Amino acid sequence: MPPSAITTIGDELSIALGNLTQSITSLNAPVLRLGVTGLSRAGKTIFITSLIENLLKPERLTAFAPVAQGRFLGAQLVEHPDRKTPRFAYEAHLAALRGETPAWPQSTRQISQIRLALRYESQNWLTNWAGPATLYLDIVDYPGEWLLDLPLLSLSYAEWCTEALERARTAHKTPESEAFLEAVANVDEQANADEGLAEQLSGAFKAYLIAARQDKHSLSTLPPGRFLMPGDMEGAPALTFAPLDPQMARAPLFALMQRRYDAYLREVVRPFFRDHFARLDRQIVLVDALRALNTGPEAMNDLETALTSVLEAFRLGANSPWTWFIGRRIDRALFAATKADHVHHTSHDRLEAIVERLLQRAAQRARFAGTLTRSLAIAAVRATKEGMIDEGKQSFPCLIGTPQKGEVLDDTIYAGDEEIALFPGDLPEKPESVFQPQFAAGQLNFLRFNPPKPDPDSKLPLPHIRMDQAIDFLIGDWMK
Repeated sequence: MPPSAITTIGDELSIALGNLTQSITSLNAPVLRLGVTGLSRAGKTIFITSLIENLLKPERLTAFAPVAQGRFLGAQLVEHPDRKTPRFAYEAHLAALRGETPAWPQSTRQISQIRLALRYESQNWLTNWAGPATLYLDIVDYPGEWLLDLPLLSLSYAEWCTEALERARTAHKTPESEAFLEAVANVDEQANADEGLAEQLSGAFKAYLIAARQDKHSLSTLPPGRFLMPGDMEGAPALTFAPLDPQMARAPLFALMQRRYDAYLREVVRPFFRDHFARLDRQIVLVDALRALNTGPEAMNDLETALTSVLEAFRLGANSPWTWFIGRRIDRALFAATKADHVHHTSHDRLEAIVERLLQRAAQRARFAGTLTRSLAIAAVRATKEGMIDEGKQSFPCLIGTPQKGEVLDDTIYAGDEEIALFPGDLPEKPESVFQPQFAAGQLNFLRFNPPKPDPDSKLPLPHIRMDQAIDFLIGDWMK
């Protein structure tokens, strides 16, 4: 699904005009637009908060070349020229992480953005002769659920109905999925465009999507995304539709649902893609593989399908002076396995291999288009420490941290205030194995941990794993 398949001529003209305007206004100080992509609960908000804090206080960025070489002069938050989009609540998110009782930031419910000005000395003597250089870094945050809508741009209502109903029939059976399928089966083939029936079907469909997303199922391919996170569209008629049997195509109810689906794509999804994704320069894709691993191969295969279909919508490829004016491309993409602090460092290479396997098709497409890619296991905020457990004459590596309230291990339900040491298990040596039916759910058990308690006397940013490497890959070449 190339980007041209999901954009209209008007979209392309709007994108080109936006690129031209930004190129002209940023001749003196370039602007780099970083896309932070990830499905729900992949850790986008935490990543952005850590990214900003570490750039403002770069002492822990030892692998970020401008810092390592002594050329980084500092960063500061500046006003974003787009005053229509809410500002990313960096200070509130950081306060949550650094409070007396640290807490993870709340899930994103709407689009927000923020801009940093990065000052550095260039390695180019000609550029440096004019004094320190400035790079503006724009970062956008948005609900991960909304990503699920991008593949819909290439599907008609009838095509989406076929996919959605097949998915409901073949995925994990739940009372909600069975209730939804029963409701669809009971609709008369000549059903009128009844608003009450439309609301009933839409409500049953939403209940099924919400249930399928829960931890015990951990399914990811669950569009439309705003059915899961409506934002300011809660209760809007544009969200009152559901898939019907395509054999009902002549029914007035089918026509009503089709009009609302088309309006949803036209008025909600397409502007979201055009305004926030079609102008990206760099991309980091955050993947919470551990949550799917807890559930089993069905969740892993579903996660692969969701990520592959979403990433097909992005504009990948090498940039040139011409593309900067008519249609910028994502020329670097980092595939990051999040929550690397939830496994021992000896398994980090295996975690990276699993993410590489998850995104194999997307990465091949990116490289073919000319995009430089890399896989990396990271933790934007490190919530655990490593230690050793002695059992008899043997010692085993372990993680030390405080499980979140309600986490369960071996029939123990944690209250959220007890530090424990545990061995989460070894990730399999061959990444392909986690996609096979033989890889049963329950072989691995990764808990969720509370944020670390910050040292009140320390001026350092919160600890991380490989954030410096991630930052260097994403923006380091722009600061040479």
